[in-house]
Amino acid sequence: MKILIVEDETAAYESLVEVLKEIDPDIEVLGNTESVNQTINWLKEHPLPDLILMDIHLSDGSAFLIFELIEVEVPIIFTTAYDEYAIEAFKVNSIDYLLKPIKTIELERALQKFTKLSHTGIANYVSKVNQLASTTRYQTKLLIPHKDQLLPIDLQQVSFFYTTDKNTAVGLIDGSTIPYSKTLEHIFSTLNPANFFRANKQFIIARNAVKNITVWFDSRLLVTLDSAVPERIYISKNKAAEFKEWLVNE
Repeated sequence: MKILIVEDETAAYESLVEVLKEIDPDIEVLGNTESVNQTINWLKEHPLPDLILMDIHLSDGSAFLIFELIEVEVPIIFTTAYDEYAIEAFKVNSIDYLLKPIKTIELERALQKFTKLSHTGIANYVSKVNQLASTTRYQTKLLIPHKDQLLPIDLQQVSFFYTTDKNTAVGLIDGSTIPYSKTLEHIFSTLNPANFFRANKQFIIARNAVKNITVWFDSRLLVTLDSAVPERIYISKNKAAEFKEWLVNE
């Protein structure tokens, strides 16, 4: 069995590989993609795997964006750390749905379910999973509780979202920041990925806020925004090409 793992956390990817080898040493992991864009490009450029293990929250947004942009011809087992997404639709439309941390017995059961499917059954799952593409419109405004008020914030006024020690803040182009109770993962899933980029674990940045880019000594990119930020914003070497493409291609 040949498997593609779509997972943006190195530890989670390595754990999945170990569990797969424990279940069946003959399983071949063809690769690991970390984002929507990487996954689309990989599927276009490589022979298709037999199965995909796919995390729902990727570095550049929801995995369901993939199904909006291409037809996926491979059955999928979804994984995520967020049980709020564990709704019956995923179980009906995919081979299975697993919550992290992935338990060996649960993954083994999901793989057994896959191997028992007929060609017709696999085709039916592939057809259904492509219908999971999100039809939700991207947000254009935020409504942020602040003290005894609800502040309506136009996303065009946002330079960045920042998180540290489980606290999140919204940085505005006027230099002010407002505490926000949502996680970056939740925030990014509501944003138009054409306008916002998940720079790293601490930052989501707005395209229109990017003022300058410096190539760092280790091929990282240092990004300067149009407003002050709590700490320097670095784009890793692995994401540098993706960031540059995002910045120039609307």
